[in-house]
Amino acid sequence: MPSKATAAKAKTGKKLVIVESPAKSKTIGKYLGEGFVVEASIGHIRDLPQPSDLPAELKKTSIGKFAVDLENNFKPYYVVSPDKKKKVAELKAALKDADELYLATDGDREGEAIAWHLLEVLKPKVPVYRMTFAEITKESLQRALGNLRELDTDLVDAQETRRVLDRLYGYEISPVLWRKVSRGLSAGRVQSVVTRMVVVRERERMAFRSASYWDLAGSFTPLDSNEAFKAKLAALDGKRVASGRDFNDAGELTGKNVAHLKEESAKAIAAALESADFTVRSMEHKPYTRRPAAPFTTSTLQQEAGRKLRFSSKSTMQVAQRLYENGYITYMRTDSSALSDEAVNAARRQASELYGAEFIPAAKRVYANKSANAQEAHEAVRPAGDSFRTPAQVAGALKGDEFKLYELIWKRTVASQMADAKGSTATIRLGAAFTGPSGNQDAEFSASGTVITFRGFLAAYEEGRDEVRGAEESDADRRLPNVKENDALRAADVAALGHETSAPPRYTEASLTKEMEERGIGRPSTYASTLSTIMDRGYVRKQGSALVPSWVAFSVVRLLEQHFTDYVDYKFTAGMETGLDRIAKGDEVGANWLKHFYFGDDHDAGLLNIVNNLGEIDARKINSIPITDEITLRVGKFGPYLESSVPTLDEKTGEIIEAARANVPEDLAPDELTAQKAVELMNTAAPEERVLGIEPESGRSVVAKNGRYGAYVTEIIPEPTAEELANAPVEYYKNGKPKPPKKPVKAKPRTGSLFKSMTVETVSLDEALALMSLPRVLGADADGNEITVQNGRFGPYLKKGTDSRSIGTEEEIFTITLEDALTIYAQPKQRGTRAAVAPLAEFGEDPVSGKAIVVKEGRFGPYITDGVTNITVPRDTSMEELTRERAVELLADKRERGPVKRTVKAPAKRKVGARK
Repeated sequence: MPSKATAAKAKTGKKLVIVESPAKSKTIGKYLGEGFVVEASIGHIRDLPQPSDLPAELKKTSIGKFAVDLENNFKPYYVVSPDKKKKVAELKAALKDADELYLATDGDREGEAIAWHLLEVLKPKVPVYRMTFAEITKESLQRALGNLRELDTDLVDAQETRRVLDRLYGYEISPVLWRKVSRGLSAGRVQSVVTRMVVVRERERMAFRSASYWDLAGSFTPLDSNEAFKAKLAALDGKRVASGRDFNDAGELTGKNVAHLKEESAKAIAAALESADFTVRSMEHKPYTRRPAAPFTTSTLQQEAGRKLRFSSKSTMQVAQRLYENGYITYMRTDSSALSDEAVNAARRQASELYGAEFIPAAKRVYANKSANAQEAHEAVRPAGDSFRTPAQVAGALKGDEFKLYELIWKRTVASQMADAKGSTATIRLGAAFTGPSGNQDAEFSASGTVITFRGFLAAYEEGRDEVRGAEESDADRRLPNVKENDALRAADVAALGHETSAPPRYTEASLTKEMEERGIGRPSTYASTLSTIMDRGYVRKQGSALVPSWVAFSVVRLLEQHFTDYVDYKFTAGMETGLDRIAKGDEVGANWLKHFYFGDDHDAGLLNIVNNLGEIDARKINSIPITDEITLRVGKFGPYLESSVPTLDEKTGEIIEAARANVPEDLAPDELTAQKAVELMNTAAPEERVLGIEPESGRSVVAKNGRYGAYVTEIIPEPTAEELANAPVEYYKNGKPKPPKKPVKAKPRTGSLFKSMTVETVSLDEALALMSLPRVLGADADGNEITVQNGRFGPYLKKGTDSRSIGTEEEIFTITLEDALTIYAQPKQRGTRAAVAPLAEFGEDPVSGKAIVVKEGRFGPYITDGVTNITVPRDTSMEELTRERAVELLADKRERGPVKRTVKAPAKRKVGARK
């Protein structure tokens, strides 16, 4: 029999809808109307804890290593995140007043897992419905309410398996990196493979050897016309003229039956052709057709936003997230390029209205995804609604980056359903017989041009392109004269042109995302976060738009390639994604799949066996890269450096110096560290240590060194002698037995940082002794307070008790007198009187706060601020590389993290009990 409270509750009719984000909840709340209460979980409410945070009784069980029960089908040990406990309490309170629960998280695996976690934690006693939609519009929500379903446990299993898989991979392999490369590094199922892709490309650039080749170009005019056109030499004496594609990366000619022109012969031929008689040998016309690009997937959206808008992948996804949550576009994590019938009709209707009926093909266009492992889980990314809002219609509501990205998505979607671009391509072959350096010769030139007669989809949108090695100049819209076969031509400005083959271009975020998609590495939801991770970990940095690997990344990839070969293999990684897809479809069980991955079987060793049988790994070899026969790059604890076993020459003095090491500049890309550059760095490197002389009183050696935090001087305190150890006083235990002899405590050496005007090469013994004597005591004031002068992090200063005063230059440390110091202390202490410093950079208005974004110099380096949120510029980003998009992205990240929560340790409670 239900209680009165239960009966009353049943009559409320309230329906609780839970989504992930507050922005999404506000938009949905407007459309669902009365009777619905929309709350946000703010992402996941549970996750795997750090093993160190597990209860003591679990740390010694099979759960202790990963927070995953290895002996119970890899069951994850989830806990509610500390920062989500309040949110969970709020959701439970809201559920008490509801008689129905709608789990409306995203429709992908992660969204399904969030819904499952909510179900597990909230334990609802009311009917529960799973509700999904690809866009936040009134029509879409109404359709979703009419198509409610059960929770998809296969999708949940796939997501849980992925989470456990990443924990196993990272927690087993990362410690190997800590031991053999450097502390703080991490390995990841996707991030390690993507890092390898960037490193492999850099290796190709380092191994690349350029080749030179020449060709000819000239200007040609029909005898009865002044309409000149340009053409390039295509063949010489019947052989095709060699171009960049005819050489391999070692600089060797691989093209068959080609004419490889050198500078001397090319110039001689050009001179001979100036007076040659040219005629048109053939004129060919072909129809030209170009189809529109498919609607955006997550990958192609990130690529095109990178090319056209200069957005990073992370910034693109953040802006797209806001557009989706506010009802402007469909779900932005998808690998499908398909459009719903409503979207196709909307695009065709809008194209017809804006450009004319002739711009619409008779049949609707259908696109199939070409990427490996495509899930086809959602629609393509497109404008939301059964009818699209044009950019002009949203211009009042969307500003800045949001408007730019919406406009890009709208153009791509509408163009995808428009007619092909039409035109014609003409190719002219013209030639001449001439007397050249090889006697009687024949040269044939070629020119092509495309005339667009119907723009079709190009009226709305044209896809951007990545940098391609050896790309030729486009012939689009190049006009050619109306000539026919055997027409005579005048030649002018025939010139020999020299070329160098180019190295494979570095990846950009756009091209790397494209490569990941084509190889089936990662998923739409992980592309942006993976790229951010490899940059945040210091494996990759951006140089302009190019991705440059660090030397640490070289060491990490080398170790993984040698000892975890499969786990950074592209096909193996894509195969893991296929396995997760099979679990999502119900064709495989996650626990069985994880068992095979971790423990292996008769055919596969499994990750655990590989880790347990690694054998000896030579850390020095892993972290060493030969640059020349005598110079090796080492990846050290404090960064990369060059090491040589032979003396080098000081170019300034002509003296032989023992500069065994040289630091590698942080901004020097790996492919720029050539043998010549390495020798130059070694020759100009300051010696790590220089002996200055003997301290007169102690007889200790004084040396100058280059340290991690700058140059300094110090005294060398020798190790205790055998005699000193033998004469050390003997101590005894209480039972009268002698204690083992203690090693004499080694005195702490005196040190002193060099002034800015000093160097290791020039500092003298007297200067070193003066530096080691600091702080210098000046005397005392009238009250007997001692006053000293010393050098600090922010410059030279006086100190009297807790009262410090800055002084002028470092040199004043040795010249200032007590009288000078008393005069300074007699003046009021100045605070906050420095003149305002101009910002280092200005990036316009922030799209969220609407306030001006500036970069300022702070105590701990440059930082970005909009007057409300501050974020330090990452160490791997130089001021020259910092862009507006990156600044906006960093501020958005800081807002998401919120203020740093500082925990205050509660005082220990006194134990109360009876005294014995």
